Amino acid sequence: MRSVKFPAALLAASLLTVAASAQVRYEDILAAPSENWLTFMGDYASNRHSPLKQITADNVKNLTPKWFFHINEARRLSSYPIVYDGVLYVTNSNEIYALDAVTGRQIWHYRQEGVEMQRQNRGAAILGDRVFFVTSDCHLLALNRVNGAMVWDQSYADPKEGYHCTVAPVVVKDKLIVGVSGGDSGMRGFLEARNAEDGSQAWHLWTVPAAGEPGSEGWGPKTLPWGGAGTWMPGSYDPETNLLIWPTGNPWPDFYGGDRPGDNLYSDSVIGVDLDSGEMKWHFQFTPHDVWDWDGQEPPVLLDLEIQGKKRKVVVQANRNGFYYILDRTTGEFLHASPFVDKLTWAKGIDKNGRPILNEGQIPTPEGVEACPTVRGAANWMSDSYNPDTGLFYVMTLEACDIYTSSAKEPEPKTGFAGTGGERPPGASGQFILRALQPETGKRVWEYPLTGPTSAWAGTLSTAGGVIFFGDDDNHIAAVDAKSGMHLWHFNMGQPVFASPITWAYRGKQYVSITAANGVFTFGLFEPAESTPIVDTGRKP
Repeated sequence: MRSVKFPAALLAASLLTVAASAQVRYEDILAAPSENWLTFMGDYASNRHSPLKQITADNVKNLTPKWFFHINEARRLSSYPIVYDGVLYVTNSNEIYALDAVTGRQIWHYRQEGVEMQRQNRGAAILGDRVFFVTSDCHLLALNRVNGAMVWDQSYADPKEGYHCTVAPVVVKDKLIVGVSGGDSGMRGFLEARNAEDGSQAWHLWTVPAAGEPGSEGWGPKTLPWGGAGTWMPGSYDPETNLLIWPTGNPWPDFYGGDRPGDNLYSDSVIGVDLDSGEMKWHFQFTPHDVWDWDGQEPPVLLDLEIQGKKRKVVVQANRNGFYYILDRTTGEFLHASPFVDKLTWAKGIDKNGRPILNEGQIPTPEGVEACPTVRGAANWMSDSYNPDTGLFYVMTLEACDIYTSSAKEPEPKTGFAGTGGERPPGASGQFILRALQPETGKRVWEYPLTGPTSAWAGTLSTAGGVIFFGDDDNHIAAVDAKSGMHLWHFNMGQPVFASPITWAYRGKQYVSITAANGVFTFGLFEPAESTPIVDTGRKP
């Protein structure tokens, strides 16, 4: 069943505006962000850098709220909006809104009725005259972007097999790339390509091998094929090699490794996958035999860097395990790793082959073991960004430790059993710190400490105006100078932030948007001739 709703007074003018726009082409997405923000990460390289520079380090102090749109029943919005030709598309669990990006007024709303499962949703994709998003029960939907009408609906995973879905689809050429969540419950992870025209399957790639396949020797009979390795975050794409660079999640059970005694491929990894065939060309595993629940799900950022005197095409990631990695993005070859947090006790370093050198006494036990970083990780799915003007890589880091416990209880897939978990030591605290790193070495250049309860999940956005925007740990959207980290501006949204900001422009004016717990905020520069009170344009219960 489906539900599409329109505010009648706005319908005609809004649809005329959208219908007159050009189709969204693959070449438009390939060109990276400008006035529009067309993908979850802004571009295929996941740089999250915008060339817009109307908002600068000098005038960002003049940003004011333009509108707020309330989403009924939303509590923990994790959606990164996309914007095309003055229309903003934002998702919640099992629903999507099309909003006038300048005023925040609703154009249309689609909700998939009859879905009992409610999960967070990370965003939509756009191509041609369609927008795409996934539902919690793993249906991939295509809607007409002008009026929200259903074009097609394809199921690609069965919740009865332990799956749920939260990923923002990635459009590449004529394909939609989607993944699955549920690795903590005991399911078999996979990555899949669907044809954008009709939603039919183009290829399917398992991220946990079957018994007898390469990599299966690193598992045990109780955990195959239910070993996790979810694919719940969007990956990157390298058009030069035609490779998808995709991160994978933790093995299952999360905190007890006795029933999976080996490396547990291809969990906690980044994989290079041929876009046309779905064949895995290479892989690199960050945390072999993970017993701390450290997914590899941080966005893989594609850069061209000089490494040890040689120009290399690389993928970089500030991993949840506390180490910053540089890999060759053509082959997956390990090039470099170094710590990017201070609280790191589980490993003393990374060897020449990219494998961790473990410290003793850090494996979870039934009695509990304190280890660092925290189960949330030194970083997580919150977006990083790279600014080509400063040459710096911006990462939201978390300095904290947890007490990890384990259980040898018989694992039962599809039930949610994780083998226990991690909790903050009594009286201990943690702290988020925004850090700017040299991407060639991982060396820290500056840092900006945050205050708050370490409950945020917001990352960074870089702009050519010399500003880094981010959501902080005290309910603010904030801005710092990209060169120095000096505080420039902040605004208290009155609710926690679980997503990262985006920037876009329409008719010569630049804006910044971000979702908070239950709605979308949009900001622009103050103009003396206009009245700029914040306006709640959402529908009230």
